[in-house]
Amino acid sequence: MNWNTKITELFNIEYPIIQGGLAYLAYADLAAAVSNAGGLGQITAMSLSSPDELRDEIRKVRTMTNKPFGVNFAIGQHGRAYEHMVEVAVEEKVPAISVTGGNPKGVLDMVKGHPIKKLVLTAARRQAEKAEKLGADAVMVVGQEGGGHLGRGDIGTFVLTPQVVDSVSIPVIASGGIADGRGMLAALALGAEGIEMGTRFIATKECVDAHESYQQAILDADENSTVVIKRSLGAPARALRNTWTDEILDIEGKYGDYESLKTYISGQANKRYIYDGEAEKGFGWAGQSAARIHDIPTVEELIKSMVSEAEAIAGRWK
Repeated sequence: MNWNTKITELFNIEYPIIQGGLAYLAYADLAAAVSNAGGLGQITAMSLSSPDELRDEIRKVRTMTNKPFGVNFAIGQHGRAYEHMVEVAVEEKVPAISVTGGNPKGVLDMVKGHPIKKLVLTAARRQAEKAEKLGADAVMVVGQEGGGHLGRGDIGTFVLTPQVVDSVSIPVIASGGIADGRGMLAALALGAEGIEMGTRFIATKECVDAHESYQQAILDADENSTVVIKRSLGAPARALRNTWTDEILDIEGKYGDYESLKTYISGQANKRYIYDGEAEKGFGWAGQSAARIHDIPTVEELIKSMVSEAEAIAGRWK
C-alpha cells in the first residue's frame, strides 16, 4: 500500500501518523521513538518550566533521531505566556509546530517567514477555516471521542472530519477515537490526509513518564470508562472516570465556577495520577479509544501493527 499523502509530503515522514501533544508526557523519548518509527513525534512545550528546558528537550530529541519532529504549544490552558517558548522553537529551527487550546494567531505570526510547518488543532469547521486563513499548513480536527481538551460541541470525529475536508484547501488530520489501523484507514477514507493519536501513545514503552497504573487503567478501560469534565467552564475535556472525576462532576453540578474546581482540575492533580499513580487523588486524560487498547508495545511495534492492519483491510477490497 502506498502511504504517500499530503501529510507525509508536508512533514517528510513515512506514515501519516502524528503523536499528540500529551501534556506532561510528550518529551524526547516518546517524540524520538515516533519519528524514528516513521511518524511525527512531538514535544509538549508548555508543560516545561522554562525556555531553557525546552531548548534542552529539543536538543535531546536531535541526539535520538535525525527525522522530523514537532513542538506542541498548548496555549490558553496553562495561564502563562508562550512567546518566549515559541522564540526557542524558532531559534532551534524545529521542523514543525502545532498549536492547541486557543487562538493560534499569536504563535503563527511569530513563526511567519521561518521554514517551520504549522499545524493547528480545531474542533469545528469554522475554526479550521480560520486556521487556514491565518496561515496554517494543515489542520487537525478532534471529535468528542478524543482525550484531553475538546471542542464545545458534541460532534464526533467521523462526522467532523469530512465536513472540514470539504471546507478547507489545506490537508486535514483526523483526531479523536483512533487507536489502530482500522481507525487510520477509515479516517483516510473520509478524506483525511493523516491521523493524530494521543491516548494510544500513552500506552507504549517509550512513554516513560506515565505511571504503570495509569497505563493499566487505559488497558482496563471499556467504552464507559471515560467522562467529560469542565463543561461548566466552557472547556470540556475527556478523562478516565474515577472517584476524583466523579467529585469534579458533582462540584460542577452544584457550583460550576472555577474557584470551586481549581484544585481538582489543576496540573498538580493531573500529575499526581499520571506520574505518581495516585488514581484517587487526581485524574488522567484519555479518549474513548482506550476501550480498544489492550497492550503496551514499543512505538515501532505499534506503528508497524497499525500499518499491517490497515493494509490487510485495504487488500480485502481490491
